[in-house]
Amino acid sequence: MTTDGQPHTRLDPRYSDGTATATPWEQAERLLAAAELFWISTVRPDGRPHVTPLPAVWSKGALHFCTGPQERKARNLAANPQVALTTGTNIWNRGYDLVVEGEAVRVTDDGRLRELAAAWEAKYGDFWHFEVRDGLFHHGPGHAVVYRVAPGTVFGFGKGQPFSQTRWRFGA
Repeated sequence: MTTDGQPHTRLDPRYSDGTATATPWEQAERLLAAAELFWISTVRPDGRPHVTPLPAVWSKGALHFCTGPQERKARNLAANPQVALTTGTNIWNRGYDLVVEGEAVRVTDDGRLRELAAAWEAKYGDFWHFEVRDGLFHHGPGHAVVYRVAPGTVFGFGKGQPFSQTRWRFGA
């Protein structure tokens, strides 16, 4: 991060049109907050990739997602917490795609989980209503663990004229 708390931002000229400029981080944050669907990539214990769609909430500088504790992604994260979450469009020449790389860290504080449960319901509607207790989201007969992914590196891909690739790096 820079001294003002902003990530280091770089336009990659190898993958950007000559007229392109780096996308401001604030614009990327707005896109992350508005995105309804993300694809999470985790790694199985034997090294094979696992990719699946899920909803996520952007809150306090990080993406948050939930999953059943016995689901493949949760079992993968127990062995390797490194993830990539992607969102965007499947259209070649318009839109903006984002890839967030970071470490999935379990959220267990009930107060914070209540804030996140409210954010899920505000974003996705009452189908995504969660009760919170014992460090878990509860929904119907099941429960889910919640993870926070603070970005380590984020890549943004502007599609259409001008095409661009911006990289934001966080941390030291």
